[in-house]
Amino acid sequence: MTTPVAQSDFRCGYIAIVGRPNVGKSTLMNALIGAKVSITSRKAQTTRHRITGIQTREHAQFIYVDTPGFQTRHSNALNRTLNRTVTNTLTAADVILFTIEAGTFGPADRQILDLIPTNVPCILVLNKTDRFKDKKAMLPFLQEVAAQRNFAAIVPVSAKQRFQLDVLENEISKYLPINPPVFDEDDITDRSEKFLAAEIVREKVFRFVGEELPYKSTVVIEKFEEEGRLRRVFAAILVDRDSHKAMVIGQKGAKLKEISTQARLDMEKLFGGPVYLEIWVKVKSGWADNEAGLRAYGYE
Repeated sequence: MTTPVAQSDFRCGYIAIVGRPNVGKSTLMNALIGAKVSITSRKAQTTRHRITGIQTREHAQFIYVDTPGFQTRHSNALNRTLNRTVTNTLTAADVILFTIEAGTFGPADRQILDLIPTNVPCILVLNKTDRFKDKKAMLPFLQEVAAQRNFAAIVPVSAKQRFQLDVLENEISKYLPINPPVFDEDDITDRSEKFLAAEIVREKVFRFVGEELPYKSTVVIEKFEEEGRLRRVFAAILVDRDSHKAMVIGQKGAKLKEISTQARLDMEKLFGGPVYLEIWVKVKSGWADNEAGLRAYGYE
């Protein structure tokens, strides 16, 4: 690994990506850095940790921080922990990307906007613009939201189709402080491969099992070994009860096999080498009934 030479005008800073659940924050960060380091799912509240993605250009290093969607409806140990992660990230950011879904701005979006410090440059990102065949149809909505705050910039994008991501990156760079790079130029995240492996398996659980599985279900990597380019990964999916275990395993093990296959393929793509993956499903009731339990399982 090599650290880029810090020129006198080199810019480097932290960019917080915030918004309500399911507006495409993780997809946006993955698209901006060109690699999948934050998991995605149509199931809201998929992201539970503060995930850092790194993109280094010739004149700047962008350190993106993907946060959980801010929870405004239910107060419990998990949501309080997720919301604390969001607010802590906001106070440390150099630039904030307030991300909303194009065409939608409701009370939950307003509540999150009110949390954003006024002394930090805030860029309004309208994601999922690919849903509008006629981009001019967005203008009334854009004007309505623009009036809510003095945004540093307003950028309509489609993270899924990579539409206008170069424009967004250019706007962000204007507000990054003059700093030397923090990470090596080929780093894409500060998270370990072991952590990323657990997140990939968790994504597949939510993607293939569906809405029936509770949010508290999680994944623990019990063993992670490297032999040259080969990774051996032994993972446990933790669920609350036997009925949830049956959901994950599926008829004759078909669901678990599908989860394992897709998780292994994603790991091989991200890690750049072959992966041997074994997954078990275990019942462990009460592991996340309080905030201490959440911290014990890696929630920040």
